[in-house]
Amino acid sequence: MAETILLEIVTPTGVALREQVTDVTAPSVAGEFGVLPGHLPLLAALRTGLVTYHKEGREHRLAVHHGFVEVAADVALLLTERFARAEDVDVVKTRMRLKEVDEELDHWHGELTDPRRRELIEEEQWLATELELIGDPPPPMVREDTRFLVNHAEPPPEEELAASSQPDESLTDHKSPGSAFPDTK
Repeated sequence: MAETILLEIVTPTGVALREQVTDVTAPSVAGEFGVLPGHLPLLAALRTGLVTYHKEGREHRLAVHHGFVEVAADVALLLTERFARAEDVDVVKTRMRLKEVDEELDHWHGELTDPRRRELIEEEQWLATELELIGDPPPPMVREDTRFLVNHAEPPPEEELAASSQPDESLTDHKSPGSAFPDTK
């Protein structure tokens, strides 16, 4: 088994990073995950956040935008829209732009599913990640990503909600003989 994995980060402009590393931690839409040599094949959607890896005993951190990651045969390939190292971040420009984006989102009066709003949320996430990369994170802010909202969605009828809140006794065996949860009445 190999002792390292090849970490490749590719953006629309080309290969941004290619390093032999001992491990990688990356952000996915399902949560953060780690990769060691010999990892099983994996395909995941990246979310904007920090990638951490170790090389020759030293920890390195990078910022990545959303994208995809594939792990196979001791290669971790990250395809992402953006990539930054700490030395790439201009803290003054980043903070100024974050303030502008936050103000525009705070005063948003358009549709929640408007593509411009989604772009602003993604930019806000990227700017916050860049600041986190240099150890100067902004206050936590949660804005919902409306990318998957249906344009005229309505809540289910109350009868449907009430019916789904009742357990279906036919799907449980907690009262049957030998069950770990016998009926104690």
